[in-house]
Amino acid sequence: MTALRIEFFKCRRRKIWLPLLIMLAAQLAYGMYVFRDLDAKELQEGWALICYNFPMLNAMMTPVIAAVAASRMADIEHKGQTLKLLETVQRTGQIYDAKFFSGAIYLTLSVLIQVAAMVIFGIVQGFAGAPPVGRLLEYAVSTWLTTLTIFLLQLVLSLLIQNQMIGMILGLIGSFVGLFSLLLPPSFQKFLIWAFYGVLYNTGMDWDRETRISDYYFIDFDLGGLLLLVGYFLLVYWIGRALFVKKEV
Repeated sequence: MTALRIEFFKCRRRKIWLPLLIMLAAQLAYGMYVFRDLDAKELQEGWALICYNFPMLNAMMTPVIAAVAASRMADIEHKGQTLKLLETVQRTGQIYDAKFFSGAIYLTLSVLIQVAAMVIFGIVQGFAGAPPVGRLLEYAVSTWLTTLTIFLLQLVLSLLIQNQMIGMILGLIGSFVGLFSLLLPPSFQKFLIWAFYGVLYNTGMDWDRETRISDYYFIDFDLGGLLLLVGYFLLVYWIGRALFVKKEV
């Protein structure tokens, strides 16, 4: 806890929350624009509709935002050459953990705010029925874990490599991969961490070519995909931690 407080103290002027706030604002602006004039059928399917669209936004935007947040958290040590100094008063693994958990707190808050905004938006728009708590919880958990895994990968890279442009390039690549992987079969998606926004979809969509009408509906949640993502998260965490602990500073 002491290391975590120190990390927040060091980052208080780094404005880690700013890129997250920009992402949330952009997503909500998109939602308000796209869903501003829904017909009766779309309102009937509103909760599935919004849970179908927001993962696409996450896949497109979150990898870049995660890269920015990770870079700003790691760059403070690289610029000041303070990692060696910190290791005289803290264990190296403790530094790694503190940086991850402090970033995870910001990202957790952003996911909670996003889900709350989706609920408020759906109620204001008049979506049919009460908010589907179970489905929204599935969305929140899958979004949260995918986001943390991407952030962890970016943080490991930013801590190990002093040139932060490499991490930013990976974030941009991840953004493209995350978006275009939604077009790939699930069997291919499961090999890409950025694709798990699509792997863990709990909604489906049918488009009628003749009428040009889309139907949105909830589908079974991919629990196996979630467990696979947990495995990826643990793998990245322990490999990244071992590499950082062994890193010569």
